[in-house]
Amino acid sequence: MIGFDYGTSNCAVGVMDANTPRILPLGDHGRYIPSNLYAPSRDVIVNWLYGQLPAAEQDNFKRQRQLQLQRGQAELRELALDGIAGDLFFGREALTHYLQEPDEGYYIKSPKSFLGASGLLPPQVELFEDIVAAMMSNVKTLTEAALGKAVTQTVIGRPVNFQGLRGEESNRQALAILTRAARRVGFKDVEFQFEPVAAGFEYEAGLTQETRVLVVDIGGGTTDCSMLLMGPEQAASQDRSRDLLSHSGERVGGNDFDIAFALRGIMPAFGLNSLLASGKAIPVNSYWQAVAINDINLQTEFYSAANGRFLQQLVRDAAEPGLVNRLLRVHKHKLSYRVVNAAEQSKIALTEHTGQHIDLSDIDDDLGVHLDRDGFAEACKRELAAITALMKDAIAQAGTEPEVVFVTGGTAKSPVLNRFLREQFQHTPIVIGDHFGSVTAGLTRWAGKIYS
Repeated sequence: MIGFDYGTSNCAVGVMDANTPRILPLGDHGRYIPSNLYAPSRDVIVNWLYGQLPAAEQDNFKRQRQLQLQRGQAELRELALDGIAGDLFFGREALTHYLQEPDEGYYIKSPKSFLGASGLLPPQVELFEDIVAAMMSNVKTLTEAALGKAVTQTVIGRPVNFQGLRGEESNRQALAILTRAARRVGFKDVEFQFEPVAAGFEYEAGLTQETRVLVVDIGGGTTDCSMLLMGPEQAASQDRSRDLLSHSGERVGGNDFDIAFALRGIMPAFGLNSLLASGKAIPVNSYWQAVAINDINLQTEFYSAANGRFLQQLVRDAAEPGLVNRLLRVHKHKLSYRVVNAAEQSKIALTEHTGQHIDLSDIDDDLGVHLDRDGFAEACKRELAAITALMKDAIAQAGTEPEVVFVTGGTAKSPVLNRFLREQFQHTPIVIGDHFGSVTAGLTRWAGKIYS
């Protein structure tokens, strides 16, 4: 049995070792695999997955994906003529392959962000299910190699609300995709636990008395807040419904901080905030679409042929055409992930440094941008305000103030966010948990409890 954090930013797996959760090393990836996938072609993902499935599942999968498998076989033959294998890559290897040739192959980061999206057609739902299943299959294989035995039971983390506009319908859609994918790759028992609740379980293990804890989990795709009663007595119970005083959650997370930083910190070097030759402000829609890597519809619009023609005209109309031409290059060479990754890496670097220079000379000769903590705070005002609203909502629902605020998630490492949180809770202790491991550890504890 495992706790499985299929996260927006990273995937991790834990097992119980005596009474302590232990996060497993997953091959060369280490303990955390970035939630990325690269394929030489989108059409061959289904064929790779078919080859990884348990024998008992292959016949059923072949019936359901017959046309996709045939199309993938044709694509594999074309790739073979060019000497390209049909392998899939995950984590940092996936990002490396994308950065080598951004306009070749198929790269996706954080597919969890799309699972609750509105208006997905059946073929799109099937594609996301196959992408999720491929990633889960890779993690399951690495897990079984680390343990030396099969794994069939799992607790998977879920946000309070998945990213989507349809509330519970979006949640049901996302959970259905995750469940089908997990069972397809060989998990016989699949349960879910709220990620902030799981993070709270790990903090609870060190408590000696009942405590009201506001758990703030700032994940890659969502921020979730839960007010929980915690303590030794509560930890012994399998039914925690009475201890859960409130929940709030919204689509605002680490990815949104990266996107906001890319837009306001990097896109001015691509012409954002500049002028047309007529003296009017340059249109901003394409800049937002370019960096909105967690929105299928906006990315589709940005990379459409019609937008390509619009950007060509925008270069001609711009007062500074050299700047806007950089945005056209992003369109031509599919560089959205490249730009947002630069913002993400700068955000991480600003944890230790007050300023960071990023080299974008692969996009334009001698192009570089300087970013700093103050710029990050300014760029992310909307996201910080949204997190404030979520915390206040959880407290209002609970009808009581927290005695401790427990914060987890990768973005919680940011000094900007730490300063912001301490401004919100000046008289309440704030505990910063294991930035990536708290949720995994809590899911593992819950798996050990319900499957024992």
